[in-house]
Amino acid sequence: MSANRRTFYLIAIGGTAMAPLAALLVERGDRVLGSDLPLYPPMSDRIAALGIQVRPGFAAANLPPDVDAVVVGNLAGKDNPELVAALERGLPVASMPETLRREFLGGRHPVVVAGTHGKTTTTALTAWVLASAGRAPGYLIGGEPVDLPAPSAIGGGPAFVIEGDEYSTSWADKGPKFLHYAPRTFVLTSVEFDHADLYADLPAVKDAFSRGLAIVPPDGGIVAFADDPNVREVLGSASAPVTTYGLSGRNGTDLLARGVTLDGEGARFEVVERGRLLLEARTRLAGRHNVANALAATAVGRAFGLTAGEIARGLSTFRGVARRLELKGTVGGVTVVDDFAHHPTAVATTVDGARRRFEGRRLWAVFEPRSITAGRADFAADYEEALSGADAVAVARPFHAARLARAGGPGALDAGALSEALARRGKETLSAPDAEGLVAALLPRLSPGDVVLAMSSGSFGGFCGRLLSALSAREEAASRTA
Repeated sequence: MSANRRTFYLIAIGGTAMAPLAALLVERGDRVLGSDLPLYPPMSDRIAALGIQVRPGFAAANLPPDVDAVVVGNLAGKDNPELVAALERGLPVASMPETLRREFLGGRHPVVVAGTHGKTTTTALTAWVLASAGRAPGYLIGGEPVDLPAPSAIGGGPAFVIEGDEYSTSWADKGPKFLHYAPRTFVLTSVEFDHADLYADLPAVKDAFSRGLAIVPPDGGIVAFADDPNVREVLGSASAPVTTYGLSGRNGTDLLARGVTLDGEGARFEVVERGRLLLEARTRLAGRHNVANALAATAVGRAFGLTAGEIARGLSTFRGVARRLELKGTVGGVTVVDDFAHHPTAVATTVDGARRRFEGRRLWAVFEPRSITAGRADFAADYEEALSGADAVAVARPFHAARLARAGGPGALDAGALSEALARRGKETLSAPDAEGLVAALLPRLSPGDVVLAMSSGSFGGFCGRLLSALSAREEAASRTA
């Protein structure tokens, strides 16, 4: 145990970055306490496995007397009673990104993976490529990697790979988290309008990523997806050398995916580095977007001196991240798949990936507009186009419908109208208020061979589990009457 063991109290400890930070502190030998609203698997299981006592809710009395430092998750507002009590007691208070930088990034080479889409997968894949090559990176991933033992590790090598979220840092700092990580390598996967509760428009999003690029030192490096015009536009703020990657070959990319073949087992392609064949790649991940993610990880691997063979082995053995086309089960010939997709672009690429992975089978796309951005009325046409790649579509009412429909707000997406628009395109459709209603309406329409792709950035009311249970009950009832 560390001789300098300290006690950290994490407010809103169950956040997707807060829990991995807690694990880093425990790994180092610190004592960690925290609080949150009710937590659910896998986060509740992971925190319990760390031996961390989580106090329910937020109350000043939760804060023990022997705390050395308080870390505040960005879901805690300025009036959070524990935050108020910590400030009144004069305790050191910091955000998650500030704590990560201060406690773990000194003397390391932070590799920050940022962008509207693909951050979690690219972060996990990059960490895996380095780890499988024996480079022992540190990492912090805002998801559950299949191959790595946990979403975070201190590591012993120079690289520390971090998922660089553009969402707000804390109650006091509404800027993106990645500005705090002192990136020496900055990976930019994509730039689109998202997080409408924080950014007014696309130019505001571009400005945030421009600031991230600008803080990379001249002796650092930037890895950028050249097929995205918004990414190319913001590169003007960079002073560090830029390595570009892409699939189109139209923008003079340094790393090009050539001869891409997509099938039910993933993708095969050649990686061409500045005009010369570097390696023949195979990935288990579905979709062209994951080919791009593999190129980004390849670029980072090259920057850290990995051989072509080491990179190829890492790409081919990576099995992905939970809730990215994650197979949840098959009952009665119906396969249920879960994905985090919520932005129209991500929904479209996920539907396409599922279509290729389950070629020849009827695909139901079941979508919950969970986030503030996803639930906006002005995204209706984008979601209509994104979901049109499925054979059939089921849509839930936006999770924040009441908030979005307030006077002066942007208005809430009309799930019924979206279903009707897709029906006019010849799609079988349905809509319902919530997961329970969707399962009830969907179950009679499902036949053996169907694939149900659930997409939400939240828990979706346990939709996948509910559907699998309903399918099992249907099978049991059928067997009793046979």
